[in-house]
Amino acid sequence: MNMKAQTVALLARVRKSAPLVHNITNYVVMNSSANILLALGASPVMAHSLAEIEEMTGIASALVVNIGTIEEIWLEAMLLAGRTANKKGIPVILDPVGSGATAFRTESVRRILDECRVSVLRGNASEVFSLAGSGVKTRGVDSSLSLADAHVDAARGMAGDLGCIVAISGPDDCITDGSRVFSVKNGHPLMTRVTGIGCGLSATVAAFCAVAGKDLLEATVSAFGFYGMCGDMAVKIADKPGSFEVAFIDCLYSAGEGEIAGMLDISAQ
Repeated sequence: MNMKAQTVALLARVRKSAPLVHNITNYVVMNSSANILLALGASPVMAHSLAEIEEMTGIASALVVNIGTIEEIWLEAMLLAGRTANKKGIPVILDPVGSGATAFRTESVRRILDECRVSVLRGNASEVFSLAGSGVKTRGVDSSLSLADAHVDAARGMAGDLGCIVAISGPDDCITDGSRVFSVKNGHPLMTRVTGIGCGLSATVAAFCAVAGKDLLEATVSAFGFYGMCGDMAVKIADKPGSFEVAFIDCLYSAGEGEIAGMLDISAQ
């Protein structure tokens, strides 16, 4: 199946089945991630209390772990949720927000990777490569390393070492499982001017993976392509951050087979 047809099929499954995506995410983006998932057709839930974490993950179809406002007690909840997701066999999407900026953030991500089976590691180049011990320094959630500077071979090597899909956002996105590598050119720079758009991509990846079965690589690539394509559509409607966010949510809701056929820009490397 080609990637355009795959994306159409996965989007239809999301909209038909409305998979429950459990988000342990940061305070800044809870609202936007929920709205993004709802517009896409999925069902969001935000829960991080240790008192309910196993029960909530147990009824979900995918788990997002986002360390944007990480605290010690949240880390314990993330680890418990990750182990529960592994037992249930549902995808775990890890968003290492700001990894490399502080020791606590970086070590928290490494602990999650060590103690849980992560399906997809999704971040910008600085965040992802900080976990490879490259000495990359980030400024909070801002990337100081462009994907153009990163080596595809390094991403492929990380995916192989970690045993998960590595999905790196940038002007051109790079997604690999250690063997196959895909590039996604969809997306617009204005997407980086709205808080929560990046975190919403991780939630979207989770929704696509929730309905994908075994091929999580193509599901991740499809999610990246569709999400970026909606950004390409939205900027034609609104070219300033505030109105762009509204247009983007609307495009997630309305875009379908016609737009995917005409605008999706995915290639295998």
